[in-house]
Amino acid sequence: MKVFYINLVKLLFLLGAIITSSCNSKVKQKETNTLEPKNLTQAQTGSFGDQGDGTYVNPILNADYPDSDIEQVGDTYYMITSKQHMSPGMPILESKDMVNWTNVGHVFDSLSWAPEYNWDRMNGYSFGTWAGDLAYHDGTWYCYQIDYQHGLMVTTAKDIKGPWSKPIMMLPKAKVLDDPAVFWDEEAHKAYVIINTAGKQKSPDNKIEGNENRIYEMSWDGTKILDEGKLVYTGMGAEAAKIYKIEGTWYIFLAQWTMGDKSTKPGVKNPKNDRKQIVLRSKESIYGPYEVKTVLEKGTAFNNRSASQGALMQAPDKSWWYMHQLIQNDDIPFQGRPQCLEPVNWVDGWPIIGIDEDNDGIGEPVKQYKKPINGYPISAPSSDDDFSSPKLGFQWEWNHNPRNTHWSLTERPGWLRLKASKVLPNGKGYGPNINEWTNNDGSDSDFWRASNTLSQRIMGITTGTAVAKFDISGMKPNQLAGFVRYGGVFNLLGVEVDETGKKHLFYMNPMAKKTMGPELTGKDLYVRTSNKINQATYEYSLDGENFKRFGPTFTIAFGKWTGDRLGFFSWNEKEDAGYIDIDWFTYNYDGPKAAKPL
Repeated sequence: MKVFYINLVKLLFLLGAIITSSCNSKVKQKETNTLEPKNLTQAQTGSFGDQGDGTYVNPILNADYPDSDIEQVGDTYYMITSKQHMSPGMPILESKDMVNWTNVGHVFDSLSWAPEYNWDRMNGYSFGTWAGDLAYHDGTWYCYQIDYQHGLMVTTAKDIKGPWSKPIMMLPKAKVLDDPAVFWDEEAHKAYVIINTAGKQKSPDNKIEGNENRIYEMSWDGTKILDEGKLVYTGMGAEAAKIYKIEGTWYIFLAQWTMGDKSTKPGVKNPKNDRKQIVLRSKESIYGPYEVKTVLEKGTAFNNRSASQGALMQAPDKSWWYMHQLIQNDDIPFQGRPQCLEPVNWVDGWPIIGIDEDNDGIGEPVKQYKKPINGYPISAPSSDDDFSSPKLGFQWEWNHNPRNTHWSLTERPGWLRLKASKVLPNGKGYGPNINEWTNNDGSDSDFWRASNTLSQRIMGITTGTAVAKFDISGMKPNQLAGFVRYGGVFNLLGVEVDETGKKHLFYMNPMAKKTMGPELTGKDLYVRTSNKINQATYEYSLDGENFKRFGPTFTIAFGKWTGDRLGFFSWNEKEDAGYIDIDWFTYNYDGPKAAKPL
């Protein structure tokens, strides 16, 4: 529940010993290979996150974890972030210190509420799960989100790790745009949700330019809307509200655009424009009247990159902190919308976020700062995988809902098997639509209509190298399979089988143009891909020792509101036939990784 009465978690948990238990998991027997996953003897640090010296460097989650919301229960902070058409949807992460986050699940096992998210349509690019709100009330977890194409929904669970209920639709898309946030007022015994309704209900009498934000009363169980809503604020691009009540005062946090140059739209790169964090404050009522103040704007730490939209937190020592995303509207090639952590200083009853570096009464993001809570080990979302578990790791997500009959972790224990489906038709109702959330280069390529592409986010923007081992012996004629990097564009390195059964290496660029390579006669293929900032390359090996460069240096790009990802593909141009097996995947990058026992 978003109630921030100062109810401190006792400091004793900081004094307790930190015990890291290792999981009992099946260890598969494999040949010794210098590229296989290795145990770490100590935690790894890098260019972002926990620095191991009591400080952190922003972004603390330097990956595509957009639209965060955070709920604290006990001594643990839980975060959700959006991921559009990826399935499972709405990742869940947890942390003990606000800096080190690990992934623990997803809210939506699948995007079950609409057919366009299924493997046989793949027509929901950029939609699906958008910014959500995570809440805990009376022993129940709630997750609210608005699918732009379908409306406001809520799902519930007794355990943050699930199972979560089937989504309940609460308001139609005709009334709402995005970004719900809820609040239970225990004193008045009333529940509320604030929503960006944009211009969908705007009357001619409202002459203020921008989005309308309305507060609706909900049933106490948080599943029904009880009224028509009341308008509380209108502003340019105003959205992503969060409601807090602190020491009797109501606060509504909102992201809003400041347009210094109206020749471009909100969100379009323009140095004169900025997405800022504003706060509405009222001592009278959740409906206002409200005073308004800007509390966070872009600064020097990220080359004047806009910063806003996030969640307020409190540490056991009563200090306040704010988690927010950086906005993808600058030349810096962040791969998606990473998460930053800022100190919050209260000045005359206003929460000033970050450090006021220019003394104008508005905070700016920090690059490096002391950690809110000490005593916890360095950790990070999972990346490496040897596919020993009968369940996929939480780092992996499918491009749309998968065809579950066409992948397996049990048919060949210790390996991930991806069976090839026939690529979907290149016609209406299949694959990406061209709209303001997609880029049209190569959008009619087979890749975007091939089911069961599995991937995870890249971490950081400095350097990274991923390696995977494949068994290609199960491939069939007209099948293409291998390694993919994709976000706004795709770049593939894999194997194509011709009509006669011969296998050839190939590289495919974002416009689906193939460069053919040598014939492959063995069963093993190793693929390695490296990037330096946004420039990437592919290499291949037949023995895991000697790698050869293949294909050009290419640019990884943000697009379809998605940063670059690393993963695997498998499709067939003519029929459902063939499979590829993946033995293991490793990923080394310039950022934090947890220690592993020897």
